[in-house]
Amino acid sequence: MERLSGNTRILIGLSMIVFIVVVGVVGYMTIEDDTFLNAIYMTVITISTVGFGEIHKLSQGGKIFTIFLIILSFTTFAYALTTLSAHFFEGQLQIFLKGYKSKTLKKMQDHVVVCGFGRNGRQVIDELVAHGYKYVVVDKATDLITEHPEYSSYFIEGDATIDDVLIKANIKTAKSLITTLPVDADNLYVVLTARALNPDLIIVSRGSGDLAEKKLRMAGVDNVVMPEKVGGSHMAALVANPDVVEFLDHISVHSDDPTILEEIVCKDLPDNAKRKTIYEIGIRRKTGANIIGFKAPDGHYELNPGPETKVSQGSKLFVLGTPEQISKMRQLLREDLNGDNKKGELDHKKTSIGRL
Repeated sequence: MERLSGNTRILIGLSMIVFIVVVGVVGYMTIEDDTFLNAIYMTVITISTVGFGEIHKLSQGGKIFTIFLIILSFTTFAYALTTLSAHFFEGQLQIFLKGYKSKTLKKMQDHVVVCGFGRNGRQVIDELVAHGYKYVVVDKATDLITEHPEYSSYFIEGDATIDDVLIKANIKTAKSLITTLPVDADNLYVVLTARALNPDLIIVSRGSGDLAEKKLRMAGVDNVVMPEKVGGSHMAALVANPDVVEFLDHISVHSDDPTILEEIVCKDLPDNAKRKTIYEIGIRRKTGANIIGFKAPDGHYELNPGPETKVSQGSKLFVLGTPEQISKMRQLLREDLNGDNKKGELDHKKTSIGRL
């Protein structure tokens, strides 16, 4: 059965109260020949069960009618009062929560705005939560968030193509935007709006084809993902190279998996660690993690970088290892390396070059 809206429940509750009062007044005026005022008085003290005395001694018919009125009020009057009380209490609670959520959103920075709460959108949020990212969901379908209350902490109802809606999501202080709307034109409009509000935003958009990808990139999208293409490639790979796919499935980006693939940005390197090679830092020896990729500050990629590759400010390392190894590597790239570059240790590193 479809759930009734708040206004419908209020209307039903008020109608029940009016109905039982009318029945009581008409009954006492007809059976006891009471005046209108006396009939209302008898009706109110009866249905509210306050226990006040009767105006006069009731006749046999009046007593039977009073018993009938009390039984009738048990269900109707009680339901009406419960419905009205719950509505007004929930209304005040929603106002409080809305105000609290609004204040929380205004303070958010470096978060991810996710436009669209379909299957792809929910999967995106699950991945963001696994990585510990803050997020805000924007969607017009509030019934979806009702079905999934675990995502309701940061949900904004509205059309993501409208400037004011994205502003409510603090798009100006956001780090990234991911739009997963099913229509390419909507994604394109969201991208244009978001890029105008925040030129430095990292934008990822869903696309349905090569033409859509071309237009989205022209609008300012950094990366376009086509779910159908990715899904098709994955299914074909399961036939052509099933063991390779299974192996890659064991390499996850989730922090609770035994082996993870992590991206580390070298932005906090101390002065004496800049421009040092992977061999000189000794990442493999000190942490046990494996560097499988390198991205230079100019955007150049290098797969399986050699030990002579220099780590510079702003470069990125793609590291494969356990969560503990990744954590050690992050600490290593932040610490001062003065004490670690003694001649004796360098000589030891030379014997370990084959393991880097």
